[in-house]
Amino acid sequence: MGDGEGLGFRLYLITDRRLITHHASLITAVREALRGGVRAIQLREKDLGTRELLSLAYKMRRLTAKYRARLFINDRLDIALAVGADGVHLTQRSVPVDAVRSAIGVSPLLIGVSTHSLNEAIKAERGGADFITLGPVYRTPSKLRYGPPIGLETLKEVCERVRIPVFAIGGIKARRIGQVMKAGAYGVAMISEIFGADDIKGKSKEITNLIS
Repeated sequence: MGDGEGLGFRLYLITDRRLITHHASLITAVREALRGGVRAIQLREKDLGTRELLSLAYKMRRLTAKYRARLFINDRLDIALAVGADGVHLTQRSVPVDAVRSAIGVSPLLIGVSTHSLNEAIKAERGGADFITLGPVYRTPSKLRYGPPIGLETLKEVCERVRIPVFAIGGIKARRIGQVMKAGAYGVAMISEIFGADDIKGKSKEITNLIS
């Protein structure tokens, strides 16, 4: 497991505006999360067109800057660069991490990579990823397409084998944070646990306190 020096966060909040039921918009929901202590947001609204996503990314950049939080853009390096995001998050179907690393050169842009196995984790690290998400650790409807849960043993093995920070993802609830951190995770990545909460600010504060 990497020491994560320079990342500045252990809770990685991934957006899904379809889960927003108690707030007027994704922006207001993210604002509540930031008020609760979240310091890293991944903008992941894959169904939006380029211009819609760009517009939302600019708004998200202004908001995260206000709270001194990091902003990552899922998959779209062009939009990440356009809005001055802190990083880009790549999937297994994205441009390979080594190609992105080569393209950005000496840019301070951070690169996160979604992984689902030890092999993918090692490949991401070798390619130049700054951190990875690994999962799904637990069974969760949103991650069924990635196959069965990898479980805590695989999480532990990956954390022992790679030097970069590993964020556990997939079915991560407040009650499970102790388990994944004990297995070696540097942090946790969440979607529904926070955005599905009645009190987003309160839930964010609760999670932040559990992993700090």
